[in-house]
Amino acid sequence: MIIRNARILGGDPVDLRIDNGLIAEIGPGLGGETVFDADGLLALPGLVDLHTHLREPGREDAETVETGTQAAARGGYTAVHAMANTSPVADTAGVVEQVWRLGQEYGHCDVQPVGAVTSGLEGRQLAELGAMADSAARVRVFSDDGKCVSDAVLMRRALEYVKAFDGVVAQHAQEPRLTEGAQLNEGEVSGRLGLAGWPAVAEEAIIARDCLLAAHVGSRLHVCHVSTAGSVEIIRWAKSKGWDVTAEVTPHHLLLTDACAESSPVGPYNPIYKVNPPLRTAEDVRALREALADGTIDCVATDHAPHPVEDKETEWAAAAMGMIGLETALSAVQEAMVETGLLDWAAVADRMSCRPARIGRLSGHGQPLRVGSAANVTLYDPSVRAPVDPGAMVSKSRNTPYEGMTLPGRVVATFLRGRPTVLEGKVV
Repeated sequence: MIIRNARILGGDPVDLRIDNGLIAEIGPGLGGETVFDADGLLALPGLVDLHTHLREPGREDAETVETGTQAAARGGYTAVHAMANTSPVADTAGVVEQVWRLGQEYGHCDVQPVGAVTSGLEGRQLAELGAMADSAARVRVFSDDGKCVSDAVLMRRALEYVKAFDGVVAQHAQEPRLTEGAQLNEGEVSGRLGLAGWPAVAEEAIIARDCLLAAHVGSRLHVCHVSTAGSVEIIRWAKSKGWDVTAEVTPHHLLLTDACAESSPVGPYNPIYKVNPPLRTAEDVRALREALADGTIDCVATDHAPHPVEDKETEWAAAAMGMIGLETALSAVQEAMVETGLLDWAAVADRMSCRPARIGRLSGHGQPLRVGSAANVTLYDPSVRAPVDPGAMVSKSRNTPYEGMTLPGRVVATFLRGRPTVLEGKVV
């Protein structure tokens, strides 16, 4: 099986021979049957998302494992980490195994469940961390995402517990007392719109506390969806101390600002831009981009958060928080980071494949495209530009913040262990 004329990380065109799910040979003019002629397309290692909400079980009206993994494959992903805030919550071995087996059944990409840190996401007692780690799902990332583990003692215990199996606690950094009733980033825009402000310090205070806790117990901490310049400085400081702290940023926090809530094409108060953490200022966006470029922020994670129409197309205060992002992530990163000269394609592969796989301890993914590696391949055309059309998406929900925006690039094909999951932009 041959993928012909692919430009690995933008290099010269080569052929990739795939055998038993592995890249068996790389070189020009390889003989054999052509499975797909890449015709000079950019080849990247299959993307890995550390932060995807698949909603199943419990909210199949918004997304399912089947539709969510189809969206992931169409976005160039070969593996996603499914967050725990389902119904029932993924806080037991039984629930994480259910999600893992659904991913195995549908096969559009690998699904690695994330286990809850606390039972029911209630922040009172630790969930069954050890049982989830020992389950068939082999959970290594634990998060109460959507809620913060705000109790410092409980957070310390979780950090200590996961050391036994090389796990990581992924914190949703939001001090709840500072964000009660908050609707939008605290600043000039929220003041003009009369919306309750969500201060940057609510995120930064938790990150600072948790970095200190992780250092104290010698454990691994991952910071979800970093959104402020102050958070970047705290993470940079923690890394300078040699502490085992990693962080992610979303595509929408790299590309959009709180001004969108005021200057939307359909007018102010458009709840499509309501998200947790909120969109921040242009200054924050600059800091996030620079931090991703210099490695202070390790990776890009989508925080793909699907919602049905009735939960988003309502007044701002009642609208659900969240945006979908799997199908547009690579385009958004190209626009924010590649077109601006901050990252080349090798660095994009590092931030969207290699590092997230390493943080999540996900074997078989995030490997450079070389002989002996798993044939997880994304073929991408960075030369095209097109308006984002929610109606053309395969996610069950349509709450994209990019509707009507013109973004670069298109995922043409995705291969999972040599098997096509997307061809010519369509799910196989």
